[in-house]
Amino acid sequence: MPSFIYLASQSPRRAQLLEQLGVAYELLLPDANEDTEALETVLPREAPLAYVQRVTQLKLDAALQRRKQRGLPNAPVLCSDTTVALGRQILGKPVDAADAVRMLTALSGQTHRVLTAVTLGTANKRRSAVSVSRVTFAPLSAAQIQAYVATGEPMGKAGAYAVQGRAGAHIARLSGSYTGIMGLPLFETAQLLRVNGFKI
Repeated sequence: MPSFIYLASQSPRRAQLLEQLGVAYELLLPDANEDTEALETVLPREAPLAYVQRVTQLKLDAALQRRKQRGLPNAPVLCSDTTVALGRQILGKPVDAADAVRMLTALSGQTHRVLTAVTLGTANKRRSAVSVSRVTFAPLSAAQIQAYVATGEPMGKAGAYAVQGRAGAHIARLSGSYTGIMGLPLFETAQLLRVNGFKI
């Protein structure tokens, strides 16, 4: 049985969720010279499911290379990526407040999908899973959107909101995986860990 995994994510939420499973982990974060944002570039006409799966694999490739370059002990690496999709439109992280307003205006009164892909791998073996959830926002007034954006919470979040934060006050309904919407679906992650010999 492996004693720990590497978590290749800068998200404090993913670290907290992984702790819920009781799995020992070490962070495997990018160096300052790594352009991690470039990995998240959307290809022309790319479907949301294909996008989130591709980006997660790219993250794993980069993390495995990072581990090798640093001469760190061998252990499975966990990577995850979350995207918000309104139809086939991918809503990534907002570039600024105006972009966050644009996204939230589009999501207002609508049901959208949240897709989170997770992969656990080593240099010669990897397994992946995807969680797909649906979230329905109540209609939001322009004032409500501006007030939420002013909190700063939408920045750095796919779709410009955090389900576990103040946005929860505007979510009328959701189906699927709450932890998947947060960024790390625990059911699918636990399954991947069990396959790799972890007792969960």
